[in-house]
Amino acid sequence: MRTQNFSRRFLSNLVIGLIACAFSVAAVAAERQDTRLSTSTRVLTELMMMPEQNIPAWLLDRAHAVAVVPAVIKVGLGVGGRRGKGVLVVRKDTGEWSNPVFVNLTGGSFGFQVGVQSTDVVLVFTSRQSIEGIVGGKVTLGADASVAAGPVGRQSSAATDVGLTAQVYSYSRASGLFAGVALDGSAMTIDHKSNESFYGRPGVLASDIIRADAPPAPPPATEFIAALRRSTTGVAASA
Repeated sequence: MRTQNFSRRFLSNLVIGLIACAFSVAAVAAERQDTRLSTSTRVLTELMMMPEQNIPAWLLDRAHAVAVVPAVIKVGLGVGGRRGKGVLVVRKDTGEWSNPVFVNLTGGSFGFQVGVQSTDVVLVFTSRQSIEGIVGGKVTLGADASVAAGPVGRQSSAATDVGLTAQVYSYSRASGLFAGVALDGSAMTIDHKSNESFYGRPGVLASDIIRADAPPAPPPATEFIAALRRSTTGVAASA
């Protein structure tokens, strides 16, 4: 009898411990996603403060989506791969931005400066086709969607860049400098686990998150969207 009671107490404590661990893991995961959104918000905010080195207003006006991937890390020596985690928002038919979708960016040599270990990456998607690819699960820059280093600065005008026909324009910021960067061969994929954890919906799809009638995202997401809205209108005003 005493053995049975001990077994029951042991199993009860084990279940409680497992539940506590599950909640702890979920809390840590949510904190990582909040941090990712906060860092992405900071990147956009600091970008607003660089009128001579930011994304031209006319390009943002064409954007169907914008992705921010802070702190992309070099994972190899010399010519190696790089990996980063960021967020993507899509412009709705109303002109407003969707809830953010968590994404991963992976690939080979990004063409960064030699010796740079970490850099912030911003992608401006100018075609609906390229967005359909990432919402479907994956888009390879340069293959599924043409990509080019984006023009920089408020002096850059639509008239002088009318020949630019890429579907995605890419930028990087390292050591305080913001410039276009070549990202051919890099792949952007949906970070399903982060989306499920952040939105609290197992199996949630990117298409569900960006729907026009989707419920508002938690506060860290709304802060990121607000920063993007300020960046867009701020650049347009300066231009």
